[in-house]
Amino acid sequence: MGTVKGATDAATVTPGSGRERPCRVLRVAGPLVEMEYAVGTAMYDVVFLGEAGLPGEVVAIEGGVVTVQAYEYTGGLAPGHSARPRGMPLAARLGPGLLGGIFDGLLRPLSGGGDWLLPGAGATGDGGRRWRFTPRVAAGERVSEGETLGEIRGTGPVRLRTLVPPGAGGVVERIAPEDVFPEDAVVAVVGGTEVRMTEDWPIRRPRPVRERLSAEQPLNTGQRAIDLLFPVARGSTVAVPGGFGTGKTLLLQQIAKWCDADVIVYIGCGERGNEMADIITELAALEDPRTGGRRLADRTVTIANTSNMPMMAREASIYTGATVAEYFRDMGLDVVVIADSTSRWAEALREFASRTGALPAEEGYPAGLASAIAAFYERAGAVTTLGGARGSVTVIGAVSPPGGDMTEPVTAHTERFVRCLWTLDRELAYARHYPAVSWAGSFSRDAQILAPGHTAAGDADWSSRRARAAGLLAEADRLADLVDLIGITALPDQERVSVLAGRLMREGVLQQSALSAQDSYCGADKSAALVEAVLAVVDRCRDIVDAGVPAAVVEEVDFGPLLRAREDAGPNDAAVVATRRKAMLATLTGLTALHETATDGEEDGAEGERA
Repeated sequence: MGTVKGATDAATVTPGSGRERPCRVLRVAGPLVEMEYAVGTAMYDVVFLGEAGLPGEVVAIEGGVVTVQAYEYTGGLAPGHSARPRGMPLAARLGPGLLGGIFDGLLRPLSGGGDWLLPGAGATGDGGRRWRFTPRVAAGERVSEGETLGEIRGTGPVRLRTLVPPGAGGVVERIAPEDVFPEDAVVAVVGGTEVRMTEDWPIRRPRPVRERLSAEQPLNTGQRAIDLLFPVARGSTVAVPGGFGTGKTLLLQQIAKWCDADVIVYIGCGERGNEMADIITELAALEDPRTGGRRLADRTVTIANTSNMPMMAREASIYTGATVAEYFRDMGLDVVVIADSTSRWAEALREFASRTGALPAEEGYPAGLASAIAAFYERAGAVTTLGGARGSVTVIGAVSPPGGDMTEPVTAHTERFVRCLWTLDRELAYARHYPAVSWAGSFSRDAQILAPGHTAAGDADWSSRRARAAGLLAEADRLADLVDLIGITALPDQERVSVLAGRLMREGVLQQSALSAQDSYCGADKSAALVEAVLAVVDRCRDIVDAGVPAAVVEEVDFGPLLRAREDAGPNDAAVVATRRKAMLATLTGLTALHETATDGEEDGAEGERA
């Protein structure tokens, strides 16, 4: 492993290295363990507890007592048992074996672990795996931190690189030839520093970058309600709050499947085991739409810390996922971190704080909750890496407010620190409107900065199209209460058309079936065509009403062919939508002619009666 300034001795959670200094356990209260102080013990150091070597992490030092949060079930651990500080911070092992893998909250592989995990089981890994290394520099060249030393093959669709570690640099004293090596083999020596294909990095320490950039490139999710109304930039942050049954997990699964990121890091933080099993099964079976012929799982890292796994490992899993994402970001890749859900992480903080006797703040959460949430989302960003490449980490965190209360602390604090908010509405979900993203309760601070990029890409109408769609929905919502009170027939004709316009936008554009092969994913061309078709039809309806056709006549028109266009057209098929638009406009034009003919006939009949 390469030497890294500030992280030279980053430790994994495998006991038995011979460096531990034994001392005694003094007190055990669930995941909270107090032990004797050993000289050299520091905050966030790894500690192994008892004969089983249960991993823990130092969270407080006071006098001669060290407080440790244990990451395993502490049943059987008692005062007097041994405690062995490692003298190194909790770290994640980063390397080519991450992609396609399933890990626990401490990044220990779960594959081959059996139905039940034994307490104290260390990071087993697959020591037999070997990777093809191809050098990209020659001995004698001078390199600086973050530059590419070689490429690693055999990792699926993502091309990985071995980089000069942060803080290192100098002359390449030795570089391995192209061949297959174990992951711990030394493949280069730079300025006296040995570099391996794997490295350990402390999970609570963000990896360094050269410069943070403005997030100006859109992350396309393939979900129309998001890409149209509440777009997110690469390197931005998103919160997805919603009560039980509103479809948070399904929406996040869709984004993991279809967004145009290079790598997905999916963190199942305290979620139900059956949901995680479904996610893992689907990722393994789904063909990657970006590469074709490969599994989506081949560019996904899954961290599964389900509700029946150690509670405090949830707290670490968030930072573990961020560290993994930064590792791939440093190679110039775009990474999306999906955390489902941050509420379970906050509950772990609350439970542990209560055991330590910390003064509770609102609803029992620790006073530092807001700072912890802000620090997590701060690890997102678009950056220039140490090697000069552009990479990004986009963080999408689900929030599960108890009882759907959007004013509870986790939701309220999260909303302060994110760039986008995709609030899921219970009424939309119960009306089977998917995705149930509330256009009234959501926002995107990225929309304005993304507009120039869409214009540069040839879509100059993106901003105006988005504004018109949002305006139609807002107007329809404003009139909905009036309709409930006095009925649709009491509204003026133009306002009745506004109500119709809101329905067409909801059912013809925003609704999207996650189970449809045609509409599970929607490309930019199809999305634009659907919006423009609805806007054109609405404009024609307004013109017809202005020409004297009653709104009731317009409401009786069969708009089904237009509404079904999203299901009948392929993911990138704008031609079918254009055909439906043309046919619907022709129908409305014919409606005007029919109404004029009927009106003329009525006038002739009236004149005949008068004669």
